[in-house]
Amino acid sequence: QSAVSHQLRQLRNMRLVKTRREAQHVYYSLSDAHIMQLFNQCLEHVCE
Repeated sequence: QSAVSHQLRQLRNMRLVKTRREAQHVYYSLSDAHIMQLFNQCLEHVCE
């Protein structure tokens, strides 16, 4: 789990993801539509 936390922190520092806290839970989401497009293109490439 610490490796995942480290990677999420780096993504947040690069402003690729944003966070939302509810009680003791932290939810991560992609920061904007451009990042979502890039992610989808990468996913399409991997699935080929």
